Amino acid sequence: MSGPAAPKSATVRLTQLVTLVALFGLLWLGVRVVPEAQGMAALVGALGFLLLAGTLMSEICEVVGLPHLTGYIAAGVVAGPHVLHLLEHHTVERLSVVNTLALALIALAGGAELRLADLRATAKSLLSAMIFQSLIVLAITTAAFFFLARFMPFTAGISRMGLIGVGLLWGVLAVSRSPSATLAILSQTRAQGPVARFTLAFVMSSDVVVLVMLAVAMMAARQLLDPTAQTSFSDFEALGHELLGSSSLGITLGLVLTFYLRFVSSELLVVLMALGYGMTAGLHYLRFDPLLTFLIAGFVVQNFSRQGQKLLHAVEQTSAIVFVVFFASAGAHLDVPLLRSLWPLALGLAVIRGAATWLAHRASTRVADDPPAIRRYGSAGLMSQAGLTLGLSMVIAREFPTFGPGLRSLCIAVVAVNEVIGPILFKLALDRNGETAPDAGPRTASTEQPPLAN
Repeated sequence: MSGPAAPKSATVRLTQLVTLVALFGLLWLGVRVVPEAQGMAALVGALGFLLLAGTLMSEICEVVGLPHLTGYIAAGVVAGPHVLHLLEHHTVERLSVVNTLALALIALAGGAELRLADLRATAKSLLSAMIFQSLIVLAITTAAFFFLARFMPFTAGISRMGLIGVGLLWGVLAVSRSPSATLAILSQTRAQGPVARFTLAFVMSSDVVVLVMLAVAMMAARQLLDPTAQTSFSDFEALGHELLGSSSLGITLGLVLTFYLRFVSSELLVVLMALGYGMTAGLHYLRFDPLLTFLIAGFVVQNFSRQGQKLLHAVEQTSAIVFVVFFASAGAHLDVPLLRSLWPLALGLAVIRGAATWLAHRASTRVADDPPAIRRYGSAGLMSQAGLTLGLSMVIAREFPTFGPGLRSLCIAVVAVNEVIGPILFKLALDRNGETAPDAGPRTASTEQPPLAN
């Protein structure tokens, strides 16, 4: 473990602020001098700007105790096409190529952080939390959507039973979490303790449960929207194909990585980047889940070989860049006008989801007899939402074209709220419980002990 980092002086903070303002000023000037800049030059410029601006903004957020993740998102929002218009829509869309690599590395790191010893130690807590979070959050958010549907134009003309079906779809979206935001906060804080272990294990393993819930909800919604429709199990067929295929490829990839780390181990970052891009495209073509595939691969390497630490170190070498670019581009993607038009509904639904999550957590920890730290702070790590939720909303929009696009727009607005507030609550909980490393900062390959290790 590296030694404690010296607190940055006021002069350093002022220099960072001035540099950030100058950086925005340079990009503003460049956009006006060369407004027609497009293609690869614009993409590389956008990446460089988001990396620098996100890093500087995160340092400034650190002064008031906010997580680095908030700074990354804020830099993207301010520079994006809806605020200062420094990044154009088409440039922001092209950043999705970088996000493909980022998500692959994030999932791989998430799987490698899951240790069988931790899962066994928290099995009772995880099972209780999975049941209560799935049922209580689903029930409360479905009911909330039903009663608030009158304020949603895209639900006009849908019967009362149909609204229950749409509400079930919304409830599944509310149950989903954000693996990327969880890992970003743990990467910054290098937290070690019961809250960090519980949150990581729950969020990373809930992906499979949410996929199953979505398949059930879509089948139920079709029947409620159209009672004359025949029951179809095609969603379960697709789900089985996705889960079994993703799991099989994940195990295979884990074994291949284990072999490579054991006998070759050179140019590992290049190999990971090639896998992140190439394999993700292939998985999408085969209709498998890249997140689940890379998650299982990392889990196999960590728990069924002695190469887990080597894999973690390789991924950690890119973690600072990956998280900055991923969340800064997420901020640039944020549809501010949409959020402005839907903010009363979005805020209300986000608050209801947060209350339901807290209530479910209180019930599950009581049943599982969890330690006081998890009872008090465990729910804070379950508030964030990001890419996984948006991906599920895209599936719903494709399967239900009459109301799906409107539901997705509302989902984007609610995720925007949770994407900002959730990481702040999680970091605050880790700080309050004393789990944040005293020299917390981006992890590097020189770290002797992996985070969350017993």
